[in-house]
Amino acid sequence: MRFQTEIRERVIAATAIAFFLLSGMAFIGSLGIESDEALPAGPLYQPKYWYYACHFGHARIPLMHMSYLGTLKTWIWRPIFHYWGTGVWPLRFPALLAGAASIWIFYRFLRATVGTRAAVIGCAILAADSQYLLTSTFDWGPVALQHLLIGAGLLSLVKFHQSSKSVWLAAAFFLFGLALWDKTLAAWMLSGLAIAALATVPRQIAAAWSGRRLAIATVAFLAGASPMVFSGMHDHWAALRENAGRSVDELPGKIQVLHNTLDGAGLFGYMFAEDERTDAPRPAANWPERLGYRVAALFGHPQHSLQLWACLLALALAPFARGRDLRAILFALVAMAVAWIQMATTRGAGGSVHHTILLWPLPAMAMAVSFAAASRRLGRAGIPAVAIMSALLVGSDVIVTNEYFRDSVRNGGSRTWSDALFPLSADLMARRPSAVYCADWNIIESLRLLDRGALPLRSGMDPAPALGMRLADRDWLLAMISTPDAIWVTHIPAFEFFPAIRLRLDAFAQDYGFERRLLRVIPDAHGRPTFELYRFQKAAAQ
Repeated sequence: MRFQTEIRERVIAATAIAFFLLSGMAFIGSLGIESDEALPAGPLYQPKYWYYACHFGHARIPLMHMSYLGTLKTWIWRPIFHYWGTGVWPLRFPALLAGAASIWIFYRFLRATVGTRAAVIGCAILAADSQYLLTSTFDWGPVALQHLLIGAGLLSLVKFHQSSKSVWLAAAFFLFGLALWDKTLAAWMLSGLAIAALATVPRQIAAAWSGRRLAIATVAFLAGASPMVFSGMHDHWAALRENAGRSVDELPGKIQVLHNTLDGAGLFGYMFAEDERTDAPRPAANWPERLGYRVAALFGHPQHSLQLWACLLALALAPFARGRDLRAILFALVAMAVAWIQMATTRGAGGSVHHTILLWPLPAMAMAVSFAAASRRLGRAGIPAVAIMSALLVGSDVIVTNEYFRDSVRNGGSRTWSDALFPLSADLMARRPSAVYCADWNIIESLRLLDRGALPLRSGMDPAPALGMRLADRDWLLAMISTPDAIWVTHIPAFEFFPAIRLRLDAFAQDYGFERRLLRVIPDAHGRPTFELYRFQKAAAQ
């Protein structure tokens, strides 16, 4: 009987993860490629870019994209790009698989620490979470490897606790080190988890540690984080200095972002175009799309799930927990609090969904453990009551995910995720210009990924024309404007991220006798004008 119950519960978990995968696959081809999502291609294709590289003879091995962002994803995705190209599927499907693997690891972690019932509930909640799904699939944070590495590290610590084998201790801290290399902001979660563990299981930690084990953990952690350590030694720990500033000025906005991430509304209007900005909505073309449209209409196009209310309910039910369940809830709450306080008080960071989602899967853990504990304490009505609550929560998340799917089909991407990138790339490849100057953000990185360095891409934003600019910069910019057969690319005025660049470029060109000549406007799949292609040419004599 117990064996059959375990099989049934594993089937439920596997079904939840399969749903997560299928949901993510429905989104993969729906949007263009955002600039940060395309960063892994920076060290691989021309014009190559990285922040720090180590030298081996004449070779340079890029280790950091930025002072706080490592190239771990670049090296994992490099063989994928080599064998399968650089389209949206090779870019996004591996990230989606990493997200699915992190859910399975979360299930295994809960199953080993608080039992199968909480593990199944937590797995279902996490797999249905629209924000976890979209941030994992598009992974512009990046977050997919963060969740996978930190989750695998926690599971390895559980294995170490169960077996006392130092190999699991080394594996855990090596994975934590890799997470820190992947993104230095992993320190938020790692410090939160460490403080939560000291607060909830201090005796177990004291009994497990020794000088030898401390040395093993330290060496393993430094091995995983070594690229970040080398970069920090080189730039005098710029990442730490850049994120050391503390301020509460941004606190109200960050509280709102946390709220929106919890209730599923955080990405509406950001990733997908809104209804009022879509003059030519696309009709459903197949049965999944028709089903998505009908479900969205049936439920009144919801943009908020019940997850925030479920979190509050979990807190109210927490007193029903005892022993390990209560410690697990406190562990999740303390870890979240410590990590989010750092996030909320860091100046210039922590103010977007791709930051707050780093707290996951801790909210799902707190809810799952609280609900499972309540089901055991409420008598015969406990299991049905918790099953209904969990089903309502999961269902509300699924409906919100469906609303995102409906928006992706009907409206397409926002200016940040516009699919006009694909015809832009095709047009530029057909023209074979001598240079392509990208004069706005969210262009050059995405084109470099798509074309694998085939286009002669250049930044049209640097040097930025300004009063009092250096003579060398002025000569450089004049040479760019007068380059024969060069093409400039920017967004249409309504979609520009840095509109001042267009104004300054035009004024600079006019000062030297050049004028803008529009070549083509590139629309997206919904007919919205998005990109402009133009040249600078000598103005006709008056």
